[in-house]
Amino acid sequence: MDRTVRTVEDVLALLDGLFASESEAGRLATGDGKDFWDRFYTDRPRPVPFFVSKPDENLAAYLDQGLIAPGRALDLGCGAGRNALYLASRGFEVNAVDLSPVAVAWGEDRAHEAGADVRFLCGDAFALPAAELSGPYDLVVDSGCFHHLPPHRRVSYLALLDRVLAPGGHLALTCFAGEQGMGSDLADADLYRQRDLQGGLAYTPESLRWIFSDLVEVQLRRMREEPPESALFGVTFLWTALFRRSAVASGDVRPVHDFA
Repeated sequence: MDRTVRTVEDVLALLDGLFASESEAGRLATGDGKDFWDRFYTDRPRPVPFFVSKPDENLAAYLDQGLIAPGRALDLGCGAGRNALYLASRGFEVNAVDLSPVAVAWGEDRAHEAGADVRFLCGDAFALPAAELSGPYDLVVDSGCFHHLPPHRRVSYLALLDRVLAPGGHLALTCFAGEQGMGSDLADADLYRQRDLQGGLAYTPESLRWIFSDLVEVQLRRMREEPPESALFGVTFLWTALFRRSAVASGDVRPVHDFA
């Protein structure tokens, strides 16, 4: 007789197991798993759009428009570090974390080549000790991590934000919008019935506002298309969102609704 559940984290780990395949028995318990992402990032020359060393166009726009300012930043699911390196070049003190050691090694190589000072961490952001992700961070960047999480791990995600995001700090998020086959529209309950994350979850503006309702919406819009010759990364099948954590005695930021 095996009784494994005593805490909330035990429940979350049990639910993680519903999405684990036999071939990934040793994987870490978020998203598509360490083994998947190690394979994904192994072939560096592969023509994957976000393998390019370019920052997200919305992230550059937030800085250019004065919506965010340099400070301490955390890049969640940093991949090969394209946004982390950009933030470092704009004066941020950057910590970057990813589940895949292959992706982290690529990011470290890029940082070395660019002479960028970025602290890379490898592991599950929800399981890393508080001393590793100490916070507080003025900016948390997530370009493609959130939409690979199973629904129950939103609880862990929000708890992490609550712990590490500074009062008045910002979350810069990009996630699947469900077009061009990018992101599943299946209801949360159906994902558990099928035990499959469908390659990532699509979100609507309404669902993002509901999930992050404890934060103040600054801007929510489609990512803008960027041509190949651009210094920025931009594709239209992603939502971009900027949310702010309320600060004591601070005024409200009025939402900017732009679905262009």
